[in-house]
Amino acid sequence: MNEHAEDHAETEATEAGDENQPEALDANAIDQEPDLREELGKLREQMFRIAAEAENTRKRAAREIADARKYAVTSLARDLLDVADNLSRALSAIPAEARDHASEALGGLISGVELTDKNLHAALDRHGVRKIDPKGEKFNPNHHQAVVQLPSTAPAGEVVEVIQPGYLLGERTLRAAMVAVSSGRPPVQTEPEAAGDNDATPGSTIDTTA
Repeated sequence: MNEHAEDHAETEATEAGDENQPEALDANAIDQEPDLREELGKLREQMFRIAAEAENTRKRAAREIADARKYAVTSLARDLLDVADNLSRALSAIPAEARDHASEALGGLISGVELTDKNLHAALDRHGVRKIDPKGEKFNPNHHQAVVQLPSTAPAGEVVEVIQPGYLLGERTLRAAMVAVSSGRPPVQTEPEAAGDNDATPGSTIDTTA
């Protein structure tokens, strides 16, 4: 009988312990909740940072690929500028009188050079190469190279003459334009005032009676 009572007491104690165990677990979870929230916040912040870095890397790679495609013709285009300059010089060297009275053969040659020059610039334009002729514009050190300053009625800092045209490839300067820049109006020369009739000659007022 006593053994049965003892077993019954142990069973009740075990059941009581099992009933109290969830309460203990809940208390531990409540105690750990602030730490878990902080850890979760750190993980979320780290996840956002990794996602932002991945997006920036993707955009940077796409931009570099686009630039590589866009500016791949830089070296070739720069070499072709000498050809464009020579064609332009050849056309500029032909006097107007020679054009008007040119023979059929010479006229054909001139037309051929003009067509070649036109086609060359059209090809450069298709690949993003643009000619710049900045006369009348404000001097821009990113696109222009000033070789001389000239007194002019134009505002100071304005391009008054283009010595050699420049070229842009996209937004980059392929070759700066060589220009002359206005230094502003020349100073006005004033004539010296004429001496009056009553003005004394230097030294004439010296007393010589002493």
